[in-house]
Amino acid sequence: MNWLDRLERRYGKFGIPNLLNIVLVGQIIAWVIIMFINLNFIEALMLTRAGLFHGQIWRLVSFIFMPSLQTRPFWFLVELYFYWWVGNSLTRAWGDFRFTVYWLAGMLGAILSCLITGFGSSAGLFLSLFFAYAWMWPNQQVLLFFIIPVKVKWLGWAAAAYWAWQFLTGSFSSRITLLFGLAGFLLFFGKELWDWCHDTIAGYKRRKDWENRWK
Repeated sequence: MNWLDRLERRYGKFGIPNLLNIVLVGQIIAWVIIMFINLNFIEALMLTRAGLFHGQIWRLVSFIFMPSLQTRPFWFLVELYFYWWVGNSLTRAWGDFRFTVYWLAGMLGAILSCLITGFGSSAGLFLSLFFAYAWMWPNQQVLLFFIIPVKVKWLGWAAAAYWAWQFLTGSFSSRITLLFGLAGFLLFFGKELWDWCHDTIAGYKRRKDWENRWK
């Protein structure tokens, strides 16, 4: 029994049902307000260190309702549908409690990033949901742009490459935000990821040694 099993046995009743659905509905409401009523509403949702230090503690939660700034309703809804599909698949696999722990870990990462850099966002948290999905079901096939069949693992590799490029070329604050945004993924899959990297490197070295012997 690992730490998560023990935690669930003791505190499992505190899992939040339909957590991601609540967040996505909140984002739809926020998007409508920002696009059609008051553009400045987005500033009230943002997670900023200055805001927190001025007592605006609602920002510790409101930032997860900050929607994509996609101005086209169709693509905004496509993005929400994608995360709804990913998040609810994870919820069905894990249960409400584990998904809640994963989500709260990502939120904590964003908050720590904010305290260090001055700004935090939920972008890394949502990306970590996809990383978790790709890690658990790498061979599942989806339709890219509703047309092109592709396995989830290749989308995962593409997302990881983009994350790495942003990390290597970004500023210090960007790197902190990107790294801390993966808090949930590292908490759940960090050991597996480490073992996979270790085995991959060891296998590569063995293969090179074998090839050198036959040269």
